[in-house]
Amino acid sequence: MNIALVFPPFYFEPMYNLPPLGLINLATVLRSSPHRVRIFDFPLDIRRKALPMDRQIYRACARHILQFAPDLAAFSVQCTTYPPAVQIAEELKKLDPALKIAFGGHNASCVDELTLSRFPFIDAIVRGEGEITFPQLVRAFDGQVPLASIDGITFRMLDRIVRNPDRELIENLDCLPASDYTFVAPLHEYRDVCGIGRSIAILEVGRGCPHRCVYCSQSIMWRRRARTFSTGRIIGEMKNLAENFGAECFLLAFDQFTAKRGFAEQFCLGLIDAGLNHLPWYCISRLDTVDKDLLNLMRKAGCETMCYGIDSGSKSTLAFIRKDIDREVLFDRVSETTEAGIVPTLSFVIGFPEESRQDLEATLELVLKSAATGNANILVQMTTILPGTDLYEKYWRRLVRDVDTYFSLGIEFDQGKRIASDDALIDSDPAIFCSFYNVPCPAATLEELNQTASYFPIIATLYPRSFLLLSLELNRSILDLFFGFLDRVPEIESIHRLCGERLRLTPQACLAYFSDFAAESLARHDILVRDFIPEVVKYETCLLSAGKAGAPSSPFHIDSSRIGDLKPLRNEKMLIERFTFDIPSLILELKCGHFPDTCPQREVFVAFSRAPDGTQVREINEFGFDFLRLCDGQSTLEEIANQLYPKYGADKDREEFAMICAEAAGTLAGLEVLAPFESA
Repeated sequence: MNIALVFPPFYFEPMYNLPPLGLINLATVLRSSPHRVRIFDFPLDIRRKALPMDRQIYRACARHILQFAPDLAAFSVQCTTYPPAVQIAEELKKLDPALKIAFGGHNASCVDELTLSRFPFIDAIVRGEGEITFPQLVRAFDGQVPLASIDGITFRMLDRIVRNPDRELIENLDCLPASDYTFVAPLHEYRDVCGIGRSIAILEVGRGCPHRCVYCSQSIMWRRRARTFSTGRIIGEMKNLAENFGAECFLLAFDQFTAKRGFAEQFCLGLIDAGLNHLPWYCISRLDTVDKDLLNLMRKAGCETMCYGIDSGSKSTLAFIRKDIDREVLFDRVSETTEAGIVPTLSFVIGFPEESRQDLEATLELVLKSAATGNANILVQMTTILPGTDLYEKYWRRLVRDVDTYFSLGIEFDQGKRIASDDALIDSDPAIFCSFYNVPCPAATLEELNQTASYFPIIATLYPRSFLLLSLELNRSILDLFFGFLDRVPEIESIHRLCGERLRLTPQACLAYFSDFAAESLARHDILVRDFIPEVVKYETCLLSAGKAGAPSSPFHIDSSRIGDLKPLRNEKMLIERFTFDIPSLILELKCGHFPDTCPQREVFVAFSRAPDGTQVREINEFGFDFLRLCDGQSTLEEIANQLYPKYGADKDREEFAMICAEAAGTLAGLEVLAPFESA
């Protein structure tokens, strides 16, 4: 048999594409069979412009598959790609009625009977793990065994739909063969077409989740059990992928990586012993399963970034979603993570069906406080209703189509919009395509929630401290203040690359307009309790401006024979500012999640400069501030010394003070703060 394994078309420009690991695993277990197997990675084809995005994309996919003359086409489908998979499958059946078609994946497993009832051109659904079930399905379609004998499938028998018993979960994951990446394009091709810096391999560490979050389909599919591959197996795969396939970075696929401390420690120590800790990797964790010691070990083993699922700042919302986590440990964990040298991504979800305005405010406040800790990535998503989840079972009657969430973007193939036939398909069956639907929320309209999820992370990333302080000072809700700022920003003229909608906020616009918005808002109040807020705004603006400055100039070497003629120029990457409040102490307090009403006055001079891992902030003395301010590339070092002498050289002769200035220039040049501009 010829077996086509199909990864349906998907394109979401901000996301990079990874090889389809599930299909790679299916191809791997069929490797020793007599069958010919080929993976059709249509998201990659779109990226490399081998598959045009237009109204005929599904017909083009079908014709491309049929060139392989398949006897079976098996689709790996998730939320967004369900409509494309259905449309390609229908096109295939029209062109080759004898072709067998099967679906698999989380979504298909949860709506198996509905899918077969609705779409007669689909022959079978593989539910759950496919490594054992799918080869048996292949044998059945090859006439070797009856379909009724295969656990874990739902299939069509004449005019009936038959759902066989579930297959038992694979107890020992190590019995599965290592993923064979020769079935897909080289990793560097994914890297190059996505414009990312490194070749990334996705590596399965484990499966399942024991928790009971109402929105999660993972725990349902894996029956609330968690299993892992052995650490030796995982490390061996990393070594193989790095040495033989050019993997430069690893995404460890498992939501419970640190759930069992012994496993995480053994993995990290094994990587170090194997000399593979130079390979960076990413993982997912919970706040309550890590501490300072484990984080330091993970960093030593190569962990570069990790994701914490925070979800909500509201105790009632956390109780609703059954997320048993102590938000009070958040700031300690984020600080410990960044101190270890790991960049955390903090994930929040808004718009749960029973969420109140107060609940939403609590989450947005926690978003800002979390971002204020510094060096954390913020992700805010709207609630998505996934099939099979408790959220779906309770609220499916309230489903409406209003806005597209994160899990419904990526199939805009008709000039930046969804193909009309896709929309018609989604409209026709909320049960199957529920991830494209929403449930109304008392906290805000769905459009407001969508705007918040889309744009609030920009505010939280750029001005977290200023924004929360402004909300407190004005006694104005965070959400109200946020939409007030959006209204202040002129409509961005660039067209949204996906949906043809105009953007309401970009990082560039936020930087351009927020300072004025804050100043105008504060100017309406005669008396300010937190009179230091303008300086916090200035501080965060300097952080951003220095961070986007150009690269340092060539090193500055002082020629002592011409020292008086040198015209020092402060690098454009360096910003210096004077503050009248004790900003360094205040920032430390804000990083700990404390937002005080007062800040002591103290004249402070601060230098901001770009560093490889962000923006470097240093407190400097007044002499350093005045000296750098005069390093404009126009004044010679001798002229600068003469200008500073009355204020700083009263107890020294001019020649001695000139040498002090020369030494200062040399020190600052060594720090790449100065670049020379010599006179002719």
